[in-house]
Amino acid sequence: MAKEDKYQPLQREVKDHWYVTYNEMGFPSIQKGWVLPVDRWAEFDPFILMAEDWFKKGTFPDHPHRGFQTVTYVVDGRLEHIDNGGGRDILEPGDVQYMNAGWAARHAEDGVEDDIAHTLQLWLNLPKDKRNTKTMYQNVYSEEAPVVPIEGGSVKVFSGKIAGVQGPLESIVPITLTEITLSEGAEYVLPLPENHNAFLYVLAGDLDVGKNKINLKKHGAATLSFNDDGDEANSSELNIKSNKRRTKILVYSGAPIKEHIVPYGPFVMNTMEEIKQAFKDFHDGKFGPPAI
Repeated sequence: MAKEDKYQPLQREVKDHWYVTYNEMGFPSIQKGWVLPVDRWAEFDPFILMAEDWFKKGTFPDHPHRGFQTVTYVVDGRLEHIDNGGGRDILEPGDVQYMNAGWAARHAEDGVEDDIAHTLQLWLNLPKDKRNTKTMYQNVYSEEAPVVPIEGGSVKVFSGKIAGVQGPLESIVPITLTEITLSEGAEYVLPLPENHNAFLYVLAGDLDVGKNKINLKKHGAATLSFNDDGDEANSSELNIKSNKRRTKILVYSGAPIKEHIVPYGPFVMNTMEEIKQAFKDFHDGKFGPPAI
């Protein structure tokens, strides 16, 4: 009897890559760049967009959301979050906040005192049947995310099961979020579910990534190949090699939802009629009182 073929993990390649460009803004906003540009949501599914912002207090006062989730990573400075459900907290560098806007979120996000908050905010889609779910928030402080030491660096897991540990972030649409830090010459193979669409962003350093060894430096972003018809139980491999003393990247992955969406202003729905209803509900007071 012939031996069964051993499963060969998908070797991830860099599908596309670019460098983020930034626009100077008017005070109290300082600068903005699009890590995931807003017009490519179908390619990024289940991710919609990711903005990199520098801002001071007063930039994002009380405002509504409906129909999607956010994952906010604080790069530098301090971020104060206030919501109309009574939540209030300050997040510091390396902390992450998850929000399920669901039916109706109303909150404010601001720099603290004279700090310039530097954040990465990812918009994560919800399937149609979960757009009316309960609004909720979860703060994941840096020290709460498990860290796995590896040769020449470390792997910090905020969400999903990676490197044998489970991240504490619990999103309605399951994702993985991993922070990888490597010294010069260090290599790491990141396991990801083979059917997850994935992208990465370089916070610092210089690296070669993927089977095709694409070089990326600070402010570089890349989308990765994946098996759209694959099994979530099967793992794929992303090869990473650092070329500088301190390289730090974030890698996000999630299974595509495969639904047409309409992102419009602070809302994400499936049709323009639903967008109009969201604006009406907000103006009719159905999102509740102001956050502040």
